[in-house]
Amino acid sequence: MNYLENIREALRSIQANMLRTVLTALIIAIGITALVGILTAIDGIQSSVDNSFSGLGANSFDIRNRDVFRIRKDGEKEKNYPPINYRQAKMYKALFGKSAVIGMKTNVTFNAEIKYESKKTNPNSRVIGTDENFLDMKGYKVSEGRQFSSNDLELATNVCIVGVDVVSQIFGKNISPINKEINILGGKFKVIGLLEKKGSFMGGGDDRVVFVPLETGRKLAHGRSLTFDIVTAAINIKDVENVMEEARGAMRIVRQDALGTPDSFSIERSDSLAKQSENITGVLRIGGFGIGFITLLGAAIALMNIMMVSVTERTREIGIRKSLGATPKVIRTQFLIEAIVICILGGLGGLMLAIPIGNVIANGIMSGTSSFIIPWLWMFVGITVCVIVGLFSGIYPAFKASKLDPIESLRYE
Repeated sequence: MNYLENIREALRSIQANMLRTVLTALIIAIGITALVGILTAIDGIQSSVDNSFSGLGANSFDIRNRDVFRIRKDGEKEKNYPPINYRQAKMYKALFGKSAVIGMKTNVTFNAEIKYESKKTNPNSRVIGTDENFLDMKGYKVSEGRQFSSNDLELATNVCIVGVDVVSQIFGKNISPINKEINILGGKFKVIGLLEKKGSFMGGGDDRVVFVPLETGRKLAHGRSLTFDIVTAAINIKDVENVMEEARGAMRIVRQDALGTPDSFSIERSDSLAKQSENITGVLRIGGFGIGFITLLGAAIALMNIMMVSVTERTREIGIRKSLGATPKVIRTQFLIEAIVICILGGLGGLMLAIPIGNVIANGIMSGTSSFIIPWLWMFVGITVCVIVGLFSGIYPAFKASKLDPIESLRYE
């Protein structure tokens, strides 16, 4: 049996029924676009998240407030942990600063309105006070200008480093923000630095930010109680676990946690966030594959229906082939190959649509920080699925065609 000749015959049949073929292939293409497009978008999102976390370093960990424990058990009162205050953060840095690199920050506000002349941002900009180490440890890079100097930090000067979203809202395209004065929470601040675009898993929050020196941030709070987060980086990545335990002990001393009681703070490695995001995208991949599979199942049923119609329309042709010596196996093979060829053609068209659509979706969700992804694995999976769908859709019509009586088929009008 000549499979190559069967493929040629399938292509001739496809060419003879071009409109039906295009419509059938379009059904498959939509299914493959849904499957591969969703998976490509998820891979693009994961790539952007990985890039965001890559600057944090696997050798660092964060010390933050512990969430309030609200579950009551056996009549116990809910546990309310006090926030990490400025004095405790400074004590920790003084106590542990020789064993590791320490960075501190405090969220002054999440809804600041930044002004420059007559322009102002939406009231959703973050103002964060930081020390000399925090920006580098969290992967923020200054594209123009400079970082905070020791004088800025010690004298609590009114200087700031701004994110690109803030700049785009209050400065024109041809205006450099460096050395311009902006209004933050009622005070005048000189812009000394512009951050590179960073993006965020939650949609760009890291670019709607204004950094000020830590002491300046405390002044902006106007006596309001602030909470401080601490990031610690081990000198050697191999020592991270040991340094984490030493840091835990130092922080318990600072927080005066009694022996036998749980930590009154949380400690978490930076790369654990990346692992959590991988788990989330893994679940999304399963969901995306399920949605794409359902779409392809509908496409397979539609293809089977079209192939059944094709068998009916070509009954006389099948009778002629059988009268000339074609066996049922040859007839089955011809119709199966025809179904598979149509699916592959539709699958190739779907891949051409899925890759750009998936990347556009990922870039839209990640505010343009996602890199262009060519999903070789999902392309291979897509073509494999097309072959499976072709077999599933074509096997019953092919079996039916092979069982037709040649004499009755020749009589068919």
